[in-house]
Amino acid sequence: MTLTELRYIVAVARERHFGRAAEACFVSQPTLSVAIKKLEDELDVKIFERGSNEISTTPLGEEIVRQAQAVIEQAAAIKEIAKRGQDPLAGALRLGIIYTIGPYLLPDLVKHAIDMFPQMPLMLQENFTVKLLDMLRTGELDAAIMAEPFPDTGLAIAPLYDEPFVVACPATHPLAKRESVSSEELKKETMLLLGTGHCFRDHVLEVCPEFARFSSDAEGIRKSFEGSSLETIKHMVASGMGVTVVPQLSVPKEQQPHLRYVPFSAPLPTRRVVLAWRRTFTRYEAIAALRNAVYACELSGVTRLTA
Repeated sequence: MTLTELRYIVAVARERHFGRAAEACFVSQPTLSVAIKKLEDELDVKIFERGSNEISTTPLGEEIVRQAQAVIEQAAAIKEIAKRGQDPLAGALRLGIIYTIGPYLLPDLVKHAIDMFPQMPLMLQENFTVKLLDMLRTGELDAAIMAEPFPDTGLAIAPLYDEPFVVACPATHPLAKRESVSSEELKKETMLLLGTGHCFRDHVLEVCPEFARFSSDAEGIRKSFEGSSLETIKHMVASGMGVTVVPQLSVPKEQQPHLRYVPFSAPLPTRRVVLAWRRTFTRYEAIAALRNAVYACELSGVTRLTA
């Protein structure tokens, strides 16, 4: 039994597909399949059920995969302990970040990270919250910057900032001249939303639940379109297709010719952005350094949280 074989079964359990697991492990599919068969023969158990379309983990296999993940983490911890004895900031930090935070925080964050700890480059992974949580759990990421709420996975959490939402509308829209807008007023508008999977979509639907109805009656939203990114949606708004809701950090410093950003009236809808990591992660100084780099960012219009 080797650590490599254990990594293979963890990858297959996660991907539920031998081909994708092999790609994730940077090996050929035959190499991965042979190694897993060897491990099953050695243990004299069946870890996976091979179906025509998808691989499933047997009940006993699930226990083995969980233990394999624990062994992999402990093996990695040995290396981290050795690094800590030399320089806890030495070596890359694998950081995940959700799509609706990455483009607006990373430029400033990476600049400060290079200045503050050049010996710890950031290996960045931008993805959906659910995927980042899975990658944290399996040890593929060291930490992730996400927005609450998300399922309780036993992770360590440090709050970073509370970020208000604002309304984005065409410059020619009646709302563009307003000092503030209520969520009630947005019921009458054509709303552009992020597609399913984006947690920010869920945050918007919490603020304005009427949008979830995709209703054509007078009381609900007249239409709803979906976009793949906030920036794509902003272009659609600028062209006059409707309005949208965006996080404060996505508002550019310079006024755009065809877009206006209008604050919500009180109480302001917000999201809490946090840093999450596994409690077993041993590079505490690296987490503290990353938080300091976030706090060094400009973060215009948000409320910093240092508790």
